[in-house]
Amino acid sequence: MADNSIESLFSGLRRFPDVEAANLQAWDATDKLLLDTALELHAAGLLPPGNRLTVVADRYGALTLGALRLEALNPEALNSEALNPEALNSEALTGAPQAGAASIIRVHQDLITGEQALRSNAAALGIRAGFEHFPLGAELLADASLVLLQLPRSLAELEEIADAVARYAAPDVVLLAGGRVKHMSLGMNAVLARYFEDVQPQLARQKSRLLLARRPKPVPAAPPFPVIGTNEELGLAVCARGAVFAGAGLDIGTRFLLDFLPRMPHATHAIDLGCGTGILAAMYARANPDARVTATDRSAAAIDSAFATARANGLEARIDVLQDDAMSSLPDASADLVLLNPPFHLEAAVHAGAGIKLIEAAGRVLRPGGELWTVFNSHLHYRPALERLVGPTREVGRNPKFTVTASVRAPQR
Repeated sequence: MADNSIESLFSGLRRFPDVEAANLQAWDATDKLLLDTALELHAAGLLPPGNRLTVVADRYGALTLGALRLEALNPEALNSEALNPEALNSEALTGAPQAGAASIIRVHQDLITGEQALRSNAAALGIRAGFEHFPLGAELLADASLVLLQLPRSLAELEEIADAVARYAAPDVVLLAGGRVKHMSLGMNAVLARYFEDVQPQLARQKSRLLLARRPKPVPAAPPFPVIGTNEELGLAVCARGAVFAGAGLDIGTRFLLDFLPRMPHATHAIDLGCGTGILAAMYARANPDARVTATDRSAAAIDSAFATARANGLEARIDVLQDDAMSSLPDASADLVLLNPPFHLEAAVHAGAGIKLIEAAGRVLRPGGELWTVFNSHLHYRPALERLVGPTREVGRNPKFTVTASVRAPQR
């Protein structure tokens, strides 16, 4: 008999199209703990009636697809027998509709690679329905009775999520937020306590822990995000949602790259790749009034922030924003200049794979003779990849922490 357990489902999940490697997996013990705890709470009668489930920050689909498998056995609610492989049937695995089925699972994933991975994993399982993606807001959370959340590393992102749950979900909502113990802090408890009357840390299991939050507090009329700051040094208004790296501030790598803005070529089409709040896009557009600039990122929060930054500085007519995975929707040889401050973490792991993927994408999108200007932590040694994937590369600047290079796209052979 086929192994239809949740563990079997998890073992078949992939991260694709995100970076894949032997030390990177598509699920962790927190996903299993969240699902198990939801079942236990329901069995104990501690969840609100009905199953109006919302999943937030599901990385590659483990939470959503796991919940679908459980939900298919008892469409009205999660139940304590749902992990029993003997009770599973083919309809549960294929997503075939069942009489009286509960409403779809509403899902929010900030990264487009997460959305694509969920859909890809669902397709591999033959699941054709049962979940739908929404932005973080009212449509996602209206009347939600249970919210499952993989805790973000950023307290600002957690605050934006907590505010949205308290603002839009049902008054009796239960929020189950989980993470790896080594990445959790008391600050997370404090953030949730600002938005919920009852916040209960749960016992750890397999190095994961949950926070259970109930009884939402009243929220102010205006949501706390996006925040708007002014960088006096740059003379630039910067807008940021909670999930964006560095918030409304200026990270030191981008600051160093901007020192070389006067030396960058004038481009007809320039791209800020991995744009974050869009500071590089805005500064380049302001310095080059004839350029068309695309600010692109895989994060929905980043794209929203970059658009708001462009608008706040009167640049929205010349900056296009695009949520995309490594410029996959842009044509080959369509840009004259790419600006890149690549990440060097994948979730908690230091891993160069994400940066290499973006460098390879820049090589594809640049026209022959076009240039990629990159700032990176010097210890990462990106220079060989830049030479191989783009073309001849020169160092244009270095400080004790960062290196800035300019790579010229070699003609196609």
